Amino acid sequence: MRDSFNEINITPLTDIFLVLLIIMMVIAPMLDQQGLQLAVPEVVNESQILKDTKIMNINVEADNRILWNDNELQSAGLEEFFSKHSKEFSDGLLIQADENSEHGTIVRIMDSARNSGFTSISLSRG
Repeated sequence: MRDSFNEINITPLTDIFLVLLIIMMVIAPMLDQQGLQLAVPEVVNESQILKDTKIMNINVEADNRILWNDNELQSAGLEEFFSKHSKEFSDGLLIQADENSEHGTIVRIMDSARNSGFTSISLSRG
């Protein structure tokens, strides 16, 4: 008579897991290579910024008001404003944002500045 089957053979299961492990080890380095090429910014103290540089300073208040030289700017006219002043401020744009300001406001400023010709845009908590 044949004995009843009481144990589960796990050898095929371990073979499958080993094959999956090898596949993941081969694929994982390839996944690391994708992504954005970002330059990590340097930490700069405000005292290190020279007064004679041609950097435009934009302030974003906690209530998302956009200020330049204590004048409030409207979101709708940002691109036109930056186009008009991009030649004067050849060293770039510094956005000093309050920590309670909204991310969307800062992104809108950065997009408008980049579309208007600013190539160097920095962000600071102000």
